Amino acid sequence: MNIFRQIFAVAIVILINTILPASSTSAPRILTLNDVLQIALDKSPDAQMARHRFRGSYWQYRSYRAGYLPHLRFDGTVPNLNRSISPITLPDGSDVFIRRSLATSSGSLSISQTIGLTGGQLFISSGLQRIDLIRDDKTEVSYLTTPINVGFRQPLFSYNPYKWERKIEPIRYEEAKRQYIDDLESISITATNMFFDLLLAQMNIEINRLNLSSNDTLYQIAKGRFSLGRIAENELLQMELNLLNSESLFEQSLIDYEAALFNFRSYLGIDGNSNIELFPPKELHSLKIAVEKAMEEAKKNRPDMLAQQRYLIEAESQISRAKADSRVNANLFGVVGYTQSADNFDAAYKNPLDQQQVSIGISIPIIDWGVGRGKIKMAESNLELMQTRVNQAMNDFEQEIFLRVMEFNMLESQLNIAQKADVIAEKRYDVTLQRFLIGKIDIIELNLAIEEKDRSKQRYLAALRSYWRSFYEMRRLTHYDFLNDKPIEVDFAIY
Repeated sequence: MNIFRQIFAVAIVILINTILPASSTSAPRILTLNDVLQIALDKSPDAQMARHRFRGSYWQYRSYRAGYLPHLRFDGTVPNLNRSISPITLPDGSDVFIRRSLATSSGSLSISQTIGLTGGQLFISSGLQRIDLIRDDKTEVSYLTTPINVGFRQPLFSYNPYKWERKIEPIRYEEAKRQYIDDLESISITATNMFFDLLLAQMNIEINRLNLSSNDTLYQIAKGRFSLGRIAENELLQMELNLLNSESLFEQSLIDYEAALFNFRSYLGIDGNSNIELFPPKELHSLKIAVEKAMEEAKKNRPDMLAQQRYLIEAESQISRAKADSRVNANLFGVVGYTQSADNFDAAYKNPLDQQQVSIGISIPIIDWGVGRGKIKMAESNLELMQTRVNQAMNDFEQEIFLRVMEFNMLESQLNIAQKADVIAEKRYDVTLQRFLIGKIDIIELNLAIEEKDRSKQRYLAALRSYWRSFYEMRRLTHYDFLNDKPIEVDFAIY
C-alpha cells in the first residue's frame, strides 16, 4: 500500500506540472472576465461571423441606395460577321434568296434614372451603327446615328416595387445594425458561460487537491489511532475509502479541466499552447434595474421591434401586389430624338432627322376563375396573421423583460447569501476538523462538513455565474449599458 501511495504521489506531481496552468517553465496568462469578453468580441469565430453578416447587410443596403442613382452604361457589338444566304424583299414585292457577306458594328451609351415614386424610368442615349456590305469587287459602308434620344418607361396601374422597397430597406438595414449589437451581446453571454465553466473546473482542481492532501493526512492519523486501539476498524476503512474517493475525484477534475480549457480556447480562438489562469470577477454593488427603464430601452433598441414592423409592411406590399395583378395593367413607352444615316461617318451626324415613338401596352384579365381574388384574400389573411403574431410577440416580449429584470434584481441578494454560506461552511469545516482531531466527533460528521464546504463553494460560484450571465442578458435584451447608464455603442465601420 505504501509503495502504491508513493507511485500515486509521483504521478500526481507529474500531472500537476503537465496539466495545470501554473507551470514552472511558462508563466500563466491571467485573465479576468472583462479580458475574456474582449478577446471573444475581437477574435472568436462567432464575432467574425457576426461581422460578416452585418457586412452583407451593409452592402445590400448600399446596393439599394445605388439603385436610385443615375446609371451610365455602354453596350456594343464589335463586330458581328455574317456570311450566309438570306431572304431579301425586292422593290416589286417579291422575295429572293441572295448570298450576302456583311459585318455590323454598333455601340450605344445611355444614362438611366429610376423614379421610385412612380416605378418608371427615364433615360438618355446616344448610339452609332455601321454596316460593311462585302461584295466581290468592293465593300459598301453605311452608318446610322442617333445623336440623342430621350425617353421613358412607365408602368400604369401596376405594382410598384420601388415604393415598397423605399419603406422596407431602411428598416431592414437599421434592423441589421441592431441585430449586430444583439449578436455581440450574445457572444458576451456565451463567453461568460465559457469563463465560468473553466473557472469551476479550475476551482474543482483546487478543492480536490486540498481534499486529497487532507484525507491523506487524516488517513495517516487514523492508522496511528487504530494501532493504539483508539478507533474501530470500520472508521479506519472509512478514512481509507475517503482517500481513494478523493484520489478519483482529483484525477477526474484534471480531465474536466482539460475539456473545459479546450472549449474555452476553441471559442475564443486562443493559441492551444498558452497557459491560462482565470481571476474570478466581483459582483456589481447596488445595481438595480427599473422595469420601466428596461422596457423603454428594449422597445427602442431591440431588432425584434423593427422586424415586426417590417413583417407588417411586407404583408401590406403583398396585398398591393395581389390587387395590381388582378386588374388592368398598362405600360407606357415614349422616346424622342434625332437620327441620320449616310455612307460616311461625318455625314451621318449632319442635318439629323427628328424621330418619335410612343407605345402603350395593356393587359386585361377577363376570366381567371377567381385566381386574382383568391390571391388578394390570401394576402389579406396573411396580414391578419402577421398582426396576430406581432401582438403575441409583443406580449411575450414584455413578459420576458419583466421576468428578467425581477430575476436580475433578486440575484444580488442570492449572491450575498451564497457568499455568506461559503464563509460559514468553511469555518464550520475548520471547527469540525479540529474537533475530529481531538476525538470529539466521528468521521461521519467530518465527511458532512467536507461535503457542505465543497458544495458551498460551488454554489457561490454558480450564484456569481448567474449574476453575470443575467447582467449580460439584460444588456442583450435592452441594448443598454445599465452600469454606465447609456445605450450600448458599437463601431459599425467594419466594411
